[in-house]
Amino acid sequence: MKPAIYLYAVAGIAAGVINLIWLDFATGSQPIQAFGDHVPGRELYAVVTAVALIAGGVLILRPKTEAAGAATLAIVYGIFAIFWLPRFYWVIHLFGADVQRIFGVISGVGEQMILVAAAIAVWAVASPLPRPAALNAARWTFGLSCIGFGLNHYLSVAAVAALVPTWLPPNPSFWVILTGTGFLLAGIAILARIYDVPAARLLAVQLLVFSALVCLPWIFHAPRGHEAWGGNAYNLTAVGAALILASLAARGHRTAQ
Repeated sequence: MKPAIYLYAVAGIAAGVINLIWLDFATGSQPIQAFGDHVPGRELYAVVTAVALIAGGVLILRPKTEAAGAATLAIVYGIFAIFWLPRFYWVIHLFGADVQRIFGVISGVGEQMILVAAAIAVWAVASPLPRPAALNAARWTFGLSCIGFGLNHYLSVAAVAALVPTWLPPNPSFWVILTGTGFLLAGIAILARIYDVPAARLLAVQLLVFSALVCLPWIFHAPRGHEAWGGNAYNLTAVGAALILASLAARGHRTAQ
């Protein structure tokens, strides 16, 4: 699990540094604006959570402070997940029971919850006492979030296709459906504990390819953009989270033998 934790921690530290540079949240994945256009103390909150990301990332890399670092990161990413919740109200208030938009919000919550799940998994493994309930919670949180991602891909093909490079054959919609299926199958495999280790690893590869083809070019296109840098940091953290869940699943199978 160590290489996975290293990637997860370093990418989280990078996200904290990026937010400190801009003195704001990366609102694409940390939408504090859902609470209003003028949140009192927004800059202060951004600095506090950025410092917490950096501190949690540093602590999780040291064996003696690994559990404390994981707990810190779980709290911070949990706060970012809460940022999405007001959108449930606004979507229903403005558009009614619009399934596509509702799943878009669910997917946004899941973006942060997979990071929470990885932090919980590390905390549970690093704790001196067995934490089977925490490990189970991490697995279910990660798996359900992946299923949410997959369903959101199916429901929002056109919106997600806008992120796919147009030069990829045969067409962007094909890749949206393919990656959505990858998320869906990975989530089911993780929940069912059937081929969950290769499923989580393949999911990490899928996210890494997304980083290479979409997120990294975004920086070259908008080198001064907070969202470009924040999006890259988030996606690499998600790669680390998927690898942590793969290690957790492998650990569970060894224990069961």
